Amino acid sequence: MELTDRYANPLKNLEMNIRQSDAIAADKKAELLRLLSTLQSEIAALESTHAEHAASVVGFAERSMHEAIRQTKNPQLIALATQGLSASVEELEASHPQLVQVVNAISMLLANMGI
Repeated sequence: MELTDRYANPLKNLEMNIRQSDAIAADKKAELLRLLSTLQSEIAALESTHAEHAASVVGFAERSMHEAIRQTKNPQLIALATQGLSASVEELEASHPQLVQVVNAISMLLANMGI
């Protein structure tokens, strides 16, 4: 299933920004890119049935990862963004468990990056 431009473009821009960032260690960058790829697949499956949820997940993922790759990190902003990311998938746990799993992995990775 392919992502529509509405979701593909922000996620591709995010991928490019992660790749270009000097603020993330190489191993964390690789893991974040892997998770982003999985997230893209999950959003493609979600958007046809839950478009509003897909928009929320993409928006919070974009904000969370943006905060993670900033040179000057603000722990309060990253905490708010990752809380929003987790909340955006809470009610999808039964219907989209893989999406919830990847979102939780992204949130945990960002938290473990010392942000």
